[in-house]
Amino acid sequence: MHSNNRSFSESSHSTPTVLALQDITIQRGDFPLCEGVTLSLHSGEICHLVGANGTGKTTLLMQLAGLLPLLEGEVIYQGQPTLPIAPLYVSHQLGIHPSLTVKQNLTFLLNLYGIKPTAQQIETALDWVDLSGFENMGSNQLSAGQTRRVTLARLYLMRVEQTPLWLLDEPFTALDVSMVARLQQRLQDFANSGGAVLMTSHQPVEVANKSLNLSDYLPDYSSDDFLSSDESADYASSSLPDDENTINTDNDSLHNESLHHDKGTW
Repeated sequence: MHSNNRSFSESSHSTPTVLALQDITIQRGDFPLCEGVTLSLHSGEICHLVGANGTGKTTLLMQLAGLLPLLEGEVIYQGQPTLPIAPLYVSHQLGIHPSLTVKQNLTFLLNLYGIKPTAQQIETALDWVDLSGFENMGSNQLSAGQTRRVTLARLYLMRVEQTPLWLLDEPFTALDVSMVARLQQRLQDFANSGGAVLMTSHQPVEVANKSLNLSDYLPDYSSDDFLSSDESADYASSSLPDDENTINTDNDSLHNESLHHDKGTW
């Protein structure tokens, strides 16, 4: 059983469903974090995925990206229980190879989705993230914020036809106010062109027109007194470390895993 007071808000729509989640169970090992998670994400929608630490926000995104198995429930992607087009997934692990230049890394990340960028496109994308002139710099010389901007630069060139669904895990981390505003505008432009976005963020997502709160899908034994007690909080912090510290992956491993799902079923 789950909470009867669930926080699930969405905008009115008359557009196609890009992603549908039906009674999804999010779990880590044998421990269910959430049960019965349901969502309909339509073309043009940006959904802010929220919930307390340990509710499985990152785990859910990784399940949808094909990096973790889905044990219970059903995912319908563009009307089919298959993954014909790998969604764009930007995680905490950025998939940047320190031995490559900025240009080589960005080219590699775009190649994963069948995009062959020109030198001018690379230059324009890097300018968008305030890295103009960094094309030939070694990626091992970049700061944390610059490294994140390299991996986000691909969003400037991605189109709905290539990746109708974007899965973004804390994309605003290590970005200044100006870059956050620029990224939010890019998300809005992508949604306006027919794309859909499911994302986590500890910062406000001003362009979001839908939200899904995983805290409203906690199993009975994870709710009320269990979660509110100091003992359960200690248990959660020791046994269920925060998502981003639990799972290590990068975008090239995502692509390799996604290929296994291209013609498979969830």
